[in-house]
Amino acid sequence: MKTRPILTFLASASLLHADPQLSSWFTADSGQYARIYQTTAAETAGTSSTTWSRGTGVQSNPTYAGVSEVLYSTNWVYIRSTGLASHIMGPWYLDAAKTQNFPNFPSNTAVLYRIPRTPVIPGTKTSTGLGATGRMVNGVSIFDSRDAFSYVNASATDATPVNGLTGDGIWNRDGYHNEGVTFDPALAHQAGNNYHYHAHPIGLRFQLGDHVDYNATTNRYTESAAAVTKHSPILGWAADGIPVYGPYGYSSPLDPNSGVRRMVSGFVLRDGSYGTTNLGSTGRATLPAWAARVQNRSATLAANQYGPAVGTNYLLGHYIEDFDYLGDLGFTLGTHFDLNEQNVRWCVTPEHPSGTWAYFTPINADGTPAYPYTTGRQYYGSPTGGSVGSITETVTTHWSGGPNKTETATAPALSGANVTLTWSGIEGGTYKVEGTSDLAAWSNLSTTATVTGDDTGSYTETNGTASGRRFYRVTRTALATFDSTGFNYTPSGGGGGGGGTATAPGGTVTRGSSYTLTINIPTTSTPPVPPANVAVSNLTIGGVTTGISSIVHTSQYVVTCTYAVPAGATPGAANVVVSFLNPQGATISYTLTGGLTIQ
Repeated sequence: MKTRPILTFLASASLLHADPQLSSWFTADSGQYARIYQTTAAETAGTSSTTWSRGTGVQSNPTYAGVSEVLYSTNWVYIRSTGLASHIMGPWYLDAAKTQNFPNFPSNTAVLYRIPRTPVIPGTKTSTGLGATGRMVNGVSIFDSRDAFSYVNASATDATPVNGLTGDGIWNRDGYHNEGVTFDPALAHQAGNNYHYHAHPIGLRFQLGDHVDYNATTNRYTESAAAVTKHSPILGWAADGIPVYGPYGYSSPLDPNSGVRRMVSGFVLRDGSYGTTNLGSTGRATLPAWAARVQNRSATLAANQYGPAVGTNYLLGHYIEDFDYLGDLGFTLGTHFDLNEQNVRWCVTPEHPSGTWAYFTPINADGTPAYPYTTGRQYYGSPTGGSVGSITETVTTHWSGGPNKTETATAPALSGANVTLTWSGIEGGTYKVEGTSDLAAWSNLSTTATVTGDDTGSYTETNGTASGRRFYRVTRTALATFDSTGFNYTPSGGGGGGGGTATAPGGTVTRGSSYTLTINIPTTSTPPVPPANVAVSNLTIGGVTTGISSIVHTSQYVVTCTYAVPAGATPGAANVVVSFLNPQGATISYTLTGGLTIQ
């Protein structure tokens, strides 16, 4: 347990230009549980939940929001995160009337993610894939501009999550345009249980002070109407190690004294303006040059590659190929627009006074997200970063939070003879408060002080000044049970939280402990996973069945079991293999490579 005597001191200004790959992670709410609004009724009432269950998003115990650890080596920066924001998430619906529930809630994804410390800028660019293209500084996934579905020319319809079609991959649906109705007020939703942003993370931007207003009564964020006075902060890091900024940068890219303004995207709708093809007149018969390069095909399409006519069901902007890049139309980067084809520019920023390549999250004049939203359809640098199953090199811990947070106290506040102590603690913690007048004999003032609702604790000693000079100390004596999957955490003293639940892929378990293990088989698996009424025929972790019991196929892509981790299990990344028998009696297996880390 941690004893924190209350100390006050004057701190000198922080060192200028600390390494932003280490210092930019949002840690202010470390030690606070993740929360969601499950419904609009709960949102209106201001009633948030720390446990929940819907679809693949099951959070049976509370877990801590955001980043819990930042580590580094010579070549890499690593973070641990639950992938859950500290702003209240949700609610999510499938329709604007908010009558159809979104199928899944988010939950702890127990991610261990790394970014390269030195970005490499290649001549040939790599296209972004589906899934996370980076991490926001609160540890939440960044997704690219697509929603994973595209038009099927032969069927004259889009592929969707329910019609079983694959899509031609030529006319790719824009995530913000098509899925925006399912986003929560912070502009995020989940794929499976993976909470993520397709566009600028306006809730995180509010937390970082990036020109956003918040109405707590309605739970709505809006771009501030006030004048922009400062450069946007770093909102995230792409997998290539390049920072992702908010929408505002210096007017002149290399002059920090040139004023601050909204960055102008290099992409415009193909509506006939700026020399673009007017798709409303020609139909979707050609690709913009940038998309032809990405797809490695001719911009002039065959009839069986055409997209649908622009109309009510397929408005302009429905597909990312509905946008053209100004650089291909005779306009000049740095004169007519700010961000290149990959959505970056070379510029100075407050964190990089000598210059850096930087992505920005462009917005329109009315504050709505502007294409391509985060990264472009390609990374500017080499995307060598990403999720890893374990750390296999020597690293240094830069910061620890969540259940390992270092509690800090503020100066005691006086109200008459009463003394109020306040400290930044860990939600779910129980604290002992002691006082003394001579630093020798300490008396218990409370043994049940708690931190609930956020990460702030307080205790008031009535007539505390009656004894004259007074000293206090606060000690955490217990920590309530929480979902510790993915945390680098070992309970001590009266603490709880060990064992309990774990998730694969991305989870961490300890030898000799028992867990309820949730296995999320990728929804992109081939062949598709059998439906939930088909029992699991075999399940191995690290190549063996030892310690596995109570196997349940709870939904098509989710399997749960009890896993008593053998004391002699091999530590490190372990493959999780789930097998079924098809109707012909043949075994089909799904392997989550390095799906569980055993420590």
